[in-house]
Amino acid sequence: MAMKKLFMISFTVTSIFFSLLYLLFAPTTVTMTSMIETLKTPILPFRPQQNLNSTLPRFAYLISASKGDTQKVKRLLRSIYHRSNHYLIHLDLEAPKSEHQEMARFVAGDPLFRPEGNVMLVGKPNLVTYRGPTMLATTLHAMALLLRCCRWDWFINLSASDYPLVTQDDLIYAFSELPNDLNFIQHTSRLGWKMNKRGKPVIIDPGLYSLNKSEIWWVIKQRSLPTAFKLFTGSAWTFLSRPFSEYCVIGNTTVNHDLHYISWDNPPKQHPRNLGPKDFRKMVMSNRPFARKFKRNDPVLDKIDKELLKRKPRSKDGGAELRPGPGARRLRSLLMRLMLRKNFDKRQCR
Repeated sequence: MAMKKLFMISFTVTSIFFSLLYLLFAPTTVTMTSMIETLKTPILPFRPQQNLNSTLPRFAYLISASKGDTQKVKRLLRSIYHRSNHYLIHLDLEAPKSEHQEMARFVAGDPLFRPEGNVMLVGKPNLVTYRGPTMLATTLHAMALLLRCCRWDWFINLSASDYPLVTQDDLIYAFSELPNDLNFIQHTSRLGWKMNKRGKPVIIDPGLYSLNKSEIWWVIKQRSLPTAFKLFTGSAWTFLSRPFSEYCVIGNTTVNHDLHYISWDNPPKQHPRNLGPKDFRKMVMSNRPFARKFKRNDPVLDKIDKELLKRKPRSKDGGAELRPGPGARRLRSLLMRLMLRKNFDKRQCR
């Protein structure tokens, strides 16, 4: 029951976060781009920190900015700087080359934070469209970079127009009393006008295919609201815990396996091969709990019933007593192999 409750809580928080961002940025998109290459984006500079109190919480900041924001970014960064935190600046692709160079010189040369090397600048920025999915992509991109290079407890996203009302010491002290798995996400399921204005429209984000910044394109045709999950809306600005950030970016609770035995032609066609009696041994040896696909009433199904499921005609399946058989040993062998760290970690999303 405890595991089930934990799963439901995790699922609910995740659903709230993504549906919130879904309504804010991307009601529906016609196309999306792969983020595999963007995860190779160079960042500069970073040097591991030493002699910092490891018991106090640390924050990882994303500061998003655009053309004409360099002075605001400089002032904001100085106002929120603390040697135990980490800072990633994303000056988007709309800003001219001169502003990117100015920001790079600032990051590399400012005497306040130069000794720590904990301020970084995205070297290959994205073109960000307000309310478009490129805003969400940039946030996830920043999470991925910060997760890969730094140790921190909470992720905070700010724009160049934000400014703090407390010192970083105040923030660190206040958060030191909190469980580090809490996420601060303003949300509501009362969609109101956003149901029609954000939930139903189909949009195209020019930032996905163009090098010139412009507003999102609104497609005339609308679609019905999804029914498979509940939509939430709220603020785009959040404090997200590291475990939740890892879940969003890495999928660290996901095993990269579908637990099905499937046989494909070479080269593969649209659908897999139909399985028959000649595939029986391979299916058993795979240790997988399911297989596909089968023709209706194929003889191999009777063989599976008899030899693997031990089913008898008109038998009453199931019961109060748990009686695992050889299949449990085969499946457990597969699961243990999948959960070995050398297999589990290297097969995660990267």
